[in-house]
Amino acid sequence: MQKLLHTAIIAAINAGNEILQIYNTPFTINYKSDNTPVTSADRAASKLIIETLQTSNIPVISEEEDLPNYEIRKNWKNLWMVDPLDGTKEFVKRNGEFTVNIALIESQQPIIGVIYSPVFKHLYFAANTFGSFKINAHNVIEIINNNLINNFDAILTKAKAIKTNTQTKDFTIIASRSHLSAELNNYIKKLEKTKGPIKLINVGSSIKMCWVAEGIANEYPRYGTTMEWDTAAGHCILNNAGGTIVSLENNLPLIYNKQNLKNPNFIAKKN
Repeated sequence: MQKLLHTAIIAAINAGNEILQIYNTPFTINYKSDNTPVTSADRAASKLIIETLQTSNIPVISEEEDLPNYEIRKNWKNLWMVDPLDGTKEFVKRNGEFTVNIALIESQQPIIGVIYSPVFKHLYFAANTFGSFKINAHNVIEIINNNLINNFDAILTKAKAIKTNTQTKDFTIIASRSHLSAELNNYIKKLEKTKGPIKLINVGSSIKMCWVAEGIANEYPRYGTTMEWDTAAGHCILNNAGGTIVSLENNLPLIYNKQNLKNPNFIAKKN
């Protein structure tokens, strides 16, 4: 498990470096059939991550690659679920709020999760029975500059365990910067009746789930379209920090490698 976690960390940091090289250039923006943006950074990061993860001999699903036929992938016990650049809209806005997401799925649940913020240099990672951890920007820069990325023990010495049980002064909801909705506003109004004043934080990408895992926010409710690669890594980090992410349809944990990779509406929260 630790070897696979280390492989995912290497892939995420190297992909983040690749993304930053493009981020600092006048990159071009294209649009997919669903009108969501895609850039050369998305594709370059995907290619690099897949090349790194292939050493594990575990199949990979990436947002930027063709989706394998369900009749084939439904028989996979393990697979990597990758969003090489989560928050492309934030990347295009150049506000830094985008991440690299890598998760290992086993029997439809995430057992390894890595989220890396290339601009802010925050690294989150988790593995079942191992725990959830964060490495802050200062230490990530030290790992990169001293070429410690291939030394898993050195990486661990820089990591700090995270838990959801940090107390927030006000009940805090975290929400997407680019995907606000009427349903979310209604949810907050209902909460105010029992929780009192609600503090709302808006931020892009899977940073939201990381902040719930750290205890910065109490909940991240999400209405609208997300895909499995958007949530898998954060789901694992949240689980191992003492939180949960459940469907708003049935209050059960999200599952992965479904025939349709769209998630239901969900809520990520402290337990």
